[in-house]
Amino acid sequence: MSRRFRAYLVDDEPLALKRLARLLAETGRFDIAGSSTDPQAALEWLRTNAVDVLFLDIQMPEMTGFELLARLSEQPTVIFTTAYDQYALKAFEVNSIDYLLKPVDRDQLDRAVKKLDRMISASPADLRAVMEQVAEWLKTPGGEPPAPDRIASRLGERTQFIDLARITHFFARDKLTYAAAGGKSYCVDYSISDLEQRLARKDFLRIHRSTLVNLGWVQELDSWFAGGVLVRLKDDKRTELPVARDRVRALKERLGL
Repeated sequence: MSRRFRAYLVDDEPLALKRLARLLAETGRFDIAGSSTDPQAALEWLRTNAVDVLFLDIQMPEMTGFELLARLSEQPTVIFTTAYDQYALKAFEVNSIDYLLKPVDRDQLDRAVKKLDRMISASPADLRAVMEQVAEWLKTPGGEPPAPDRIASRLGERTQFIDLARITHFFARDKLTYAAAGGKSYCVDYSISDLEQRLARKDFLRIHRSTLVNLGWVQELDSWFAGGVLVRLKDDKRTELPVARDRVRALKERLGL
């Protein structure tokens, strides 16, 4: 018989909270112990009540989800619900944490429930250190954490982290985005535009509306038709990527040409 989980939900958006509660109820696996749109009220409740899992939004006014966790003496198992997973991915490196991207759908939730069944909690000390560190990042101007060193690729229940240094380029195809590394392609949960912003402080440059290249993997440039340029990479396949005409100057500037 499948275990039931006692859950508490925190999200400053009432509609998102209501939707999540409905989806959880439909699984037949959760008893909702309570919910709140006010992180301070949720903090007070959680200080005196135990739950199996806390569904927690990250970006909330007055107190972020990370700050809330950092103020708890006992750390519950957490599943973040967020539209901004650059923050969740930092915490996701701790095994006891998962995340759902808004708007939450049934497939995502089913994956999280399966993980809950086998989840191994990190030590409270380790989890607290992660929460405090990310909470500090959110206090910095712009509220952005350091640029990531790796990116997540999810396939079914499996999540694999890929070092950015191994990724030769990102490309969009059939409404999906892929990271190319080691001769393989990994599906990632970002658009090319999202990646362009997230990796602005890394050596990645958008050279086409559907391509973001790792400048460290550029081997040479070749002239192409109609004033275009072709980038040839130093991977095993010597991959060739077209550069849009309006992006040639930026590419040459970044390469010091």
